[in-house]
Amino acid sequence: MTVNELGNILKSMYDNAPRGEQSVMIHLFGIEYANEIKENNYTPKNILKSAGMPESYQAEINKGIKLSKYVVAK
Repeated sequence: MTVNELGNILKSMYDNAPRGEQSVMIHLFGIEYANEIKENNYTPKNILKSAGMPESYQAEINKGIKLSKYVVAK
């Protein structure tokens, strides 16, 4: 999967999130795609740039990546 594809997925998850749960969707993205991100050495900054989203969300993606070691999405 390319960084652009990940950016599109993130943007879609964010845009379609229930009201007030956009940051949760960013965490969920990090959880669901952690392996893909790590295996390809993608950075949250590049994914966000591809998604056209603020760089300030890097921390939220990183939280999701870290959580992926401990949780599984329902």
